[in-house]
Amino acid sequence: MTLKEKITDDMKAAMRAKDAPRLGAVRLLLAAMKQKEVDERVELGDADVLSIIEKMLKQRRESIAQYEKAQRNDLAEQEKFEIGVLSAYLPQQMSEADVAAAVAAAVAESGASGVKDMGKVMALLKPRLAGKADMAKVSGLVKSKLGG
Repeated sequence: MTLKEKITDDMKAAMRAKDAPRLGAVRLLLAAMKQKEVDERVELGDADVLSIIEKMLKQRRESIAQYEKAQRNDLAEQEKFEIGVLSAYLPQQMSEADVAAAVAAAVAESGASGVKDMGKVMALLKPRLAGKADMAKVSGLVKSKLGG
């Protein structure tokens, strides 16, 4: 079963269970997936779906920060709920030790010597860690490893 099929099945299950908050979150994800398919005229694979989920998670985290700053805890709680629903579709997250090992391997493999080579290292890491680690944290780790 592909990730796209699982998400569609989850939408149907939420409809049957009359779970409106979960249904809304899953429908947002399906709408984003459909939008990408229509815009690019492609059939999405699991990697494409994961990139959409990561993008949506990043948007939710930014929204939470803004809502909490504006003291709109009701809206922040809704975003946190959506993060929980979306995160369930991501693969098992890598431990910090595994991420650090992957960063060290990519730095060695690319021959990076300073912050100016960060793009090379990130280009190697992105396909390896997509969906398995928070790329913002990975980026910070790479930067500190390269002496930034």
